[in-house]
Amino acid sequence: MKKIRIGILGYGNLGRGVELSIAQNPDLELAAIFTRRDPSVLRPLTDHAKVYNVKEALNHKDEIDVMILCGGSSTDLSSQSPAFASHFNVVDSFDTHAKISQHFKSVNTSALLSKHTAAISAGWDPGLFSVNRLYAESVLPLGNSYTFWGKGVSQGHSDALRRIEGVSHAIQYTIPIESAVKEVRKGTHPQYTAREMHTRECYVSLKPGADMDKVYAEIVNMPNYFSDYDTSVHFISDEEFMKNHSAMPHGGFVQRSGTTGAKQENNHIYEFSLTLDSNPEFTSNILVCYARAVYKLFSEGLYGAKTVLEIPPAYLSLQPIEKLRAELL
Repeated sequence: MKKIRIGILGYGNLGRGVELSIAQNPDLELAAIFTRRDPSVLRPLTDHAKVYNVKEALNHKDEIDVMILCGGSSTDLSSQSPAFASHFNVVDSFDTHAKISQHFKSVNTSALLSKHTAAISAGWDPGLFSVNRLYAESVLPLGNSYTFWGKGVSQGHSDALRRIEGVSHAIQYTIPIESAVKEVRKGTHPQYTAREMHTRECYVSLKPGADMDKVYAEIVNMPNYFSDYDTSVHFISDEEFMKNHSAMPHGGFVQRSGTTGAKQENNHIYEFSLTLDSNPEFTSNILVCYARAVYKLFSEGLYGAKTVLEIPPAYLSLQPIEKLRAELL
């Protein structure tokens, strides 16, 4: 079996998770890791893994079937994804919901011009949760949809915190408001604002000389991340951060409560939930599945940007469609 050659761009929590996931998929192999750091300081988990500086990536175009982009949405992917889609098939986990349409357009333009295929926003939200919102709203056209996240670590929001000048380490926990969760699960169709569904809790350590008040103001007023939520910020030492905030659990659920019947007398609840010990490792596994799908689409000459809403579920699997029909239907 010819293996799909995967490149990893960025070797943080997500990149390491992708490396682990590749090892669990017999149809894939790690072709190379690209980093902005000095390649000599990286210690990959895979024996004899090839590591290069990101500036060398184009020199290895012919060695990579799909490049998985493991940067953050706040500053990396908006520029990296369209740039790399001009030279590679790519997958990213861009998760700034308000900017996904804009991101899609820029990546689609690059991918179509270069005849490559790109999957964007392929995580669990956006990603798996998006697919389940589509299923639920299609099956139950009369009703209300809800998405709750946490309690857990948001990689995208934590990355946005770390990009603030003066921040040494940072992590953000998304916390669902329990009273809102209970009301939704009753099927009473409540109407909530974002602020009424979640709070956000940040733990931040600062570099020497950093302005705490300035950092705080930048956090709580950050659009698309914190400004629409009640956000608490705790400033702690590097030592406390490493001791108490190194794990990265997460989870949540998508729910649709809807009605059917001539008089809408029958109530139904559709719910899809996740409980994750490691947010980055689970997200990495999703990226790897979509890398396989991207390779299949590219092989069929289907170029341009795609989202999880447009990619056939069977394309995620190593198994042939005949086996999937026999075992999963």
